[in-house]
Amino acid sequence: MPVNDHADLLEKSQWLSLANIPGLGCQTFYQLLKAFGSPDEIYRRKFKELRAVVSEKIAHEIIKGVGQESLQDTLDWLSQANNHVVTLADRDYPQALLQITDPPPLLYAKGRLALLNTPSFAIVGSRNASVQGEKNAEAFAQGLAEYGLCIVSGLALGIDGAAHRGALKAQSATLAVVGTGLDKVYPAQHRDLAHQIAQQGLIVSEFSLGTVSKPQNFPRRNRIISGLSLGCLVVEANLQSGSQITARLCAEQGREVFAIPGSIHSPLAKGCHQLIKQGAKLVDNLQDIVEELNLKKALPEQLASADAQAGSQHQSLLELMGFDAISLENLVQLSGLSVSELTATLMLLELEGRISSLAGGQYQRLV
Repeated sequence: MPVNDHADLLEKSQWLSLANIPGLGCQTFYQLLKAFGSPDEIYRRKFKELRAVVSEKIAHEIIKGVGQESLQDTLDWLSQANNHVVTLADRDYPQALLQITDPPPLLYAKGRLALLNTPSFAIVGSRNASVQGEKNAEAFAQGLAEYGLCIVSGLALGIDGAAHRGALKAQSATLAVVGTGLDKVYPAQHRDLAHQIAQQGLIVSEFSLGTVSKPQNFPRRNRIISGLSLGCLVVEANLQSGSQITARLCAEQGREVFAIPGSIHSPLAKGCHQLIKQGAKLVDNLQDIVEELNLKKALPEQLASADAQAGSQHQSLLELMGFDAISLENLVQLSGLSVSELTATLMLLELEGRISSLAGGQYQRLV
């Protein structure tokens, strides 16, 4: 919620000013909190007490209140609807992040704050994804979103963007973790997507307003993507990609790692193949993830009727198909669905292993 209570405003201001001190990273922040309890207490301390915990430079800057110089812009931003700052002391802070070794002391957030503590699943992959890779990411995201999971990704081009779109297509939640301040959109091509996510989901960053895109920001962002999630699916990735970092962090944090295999000749499959060799679960349909995460038991009651309706629609389409090969055009005529609705449904059925796509734009029922 926007900060408008005076006591809350003062507390947030102290957290923000401390976080804005140059050179004061997560570990130093934790050391100060461990020693003194809260930013309020930290700012009450004398130089000698601070110097026992942090460097001389940091101690001087805390005494001088260096971090307060650029605070007003952030407070103005916080006064706007759906803009938030969540600190380690807040009940809205994501409990999943408390399980990792270096949770960010505070998060900037824009959108539906409750999603920070919603069961989530990460889908990541190459920025230079293939057309099929993006289709796979979108379909898996849509399918998992329909099980009640919030889909987490990094708003990048390629697989990330497709994952967000798939969740939005399911009229479900998606959370974007970005490597810039929330007053910036990177990449610029995703401005409309970012706006839609802010309206229907949540955008999160540990970086202060005004922070521009820098290469070193993205590995830090990746630990939040993995930390928020029950597991991570890598759709396409080369051997030296950021997705590899996210998957490694997932494994280190005790999360499940999944990867989609591809052609042995494709550079975009080599990262996924390496992950599978290292113990990631090979995925070729949605049920592989559903069964591993036991999602049927985790399905929220409020989504059960919608899931049953979708299941009924899928069964109706299967019955229309019969067991002979049938073209998309014939299915459009038989089902009364639009091409886009039908294509999305067919992709989900194929991911579930219930149909197979054939040459010439035809499909065949398998079960």
